[in-house]
Amino acid sequence: MAKKTLFSPREEILSLVSGGELTVKVTPNAGENSISMPDKNGPCGILLVRVTATPEDGKANAAVLKLLSKALGLPKTSLAIVRGGNARTKTIAIPD
Repeated sequence: MAKKTLFSPREEILSLVSGGELTVKVTPNAGENSISMPDKNGPCGILLVRVTATPEDGKANAAVLKLLSKALGLPKTSLAIVRGGNARTKTIAIPD
């Protein structure tokens, strides 16, 4: 059975980009791949990303970049993790 992918509209995700960078909070080993906007009780301005990949050998980081590239309609190679490669909270460079 294929994993389903859920994500917020492109415009909503891009509204969180500041200075060409997007801050995301990643949950690896999730039940499904998804991208959601921060809720009213959560951290402000931090996109919530859930991936089914494990946090081993960069698999979760690769899954995050792949999911974001699909949601934003950008090539995967145009996105890069600039901070937090080994942390749950990451900063990702988004091209203009």
